[in-house]
Amino acid sequence: MGRILMIAALVVVGFFVIGWLIGFVFSAIKWILVVAILAFVAMAVMRLLRSGSSGRDDYH
Repeated sequence: MGRILMIAALVVVGFFVIGWLIGFVFSAIKWILVVAILAFVAMAVMRLLRSGSSGRDDYH
């Protein structure tokens, strides 16, 4: 009987660990996507500002 309880306890702990790992992986993916989107937006804004300022300098 004790061996069955030990296996059941290990299964429950295993599910907790798997749930924590899955949550950690998805949280990491979410933050990587957020940082990538922010970097892409910043790069696009810098490109627009650079092209806008160089265009104005040509006319003066």
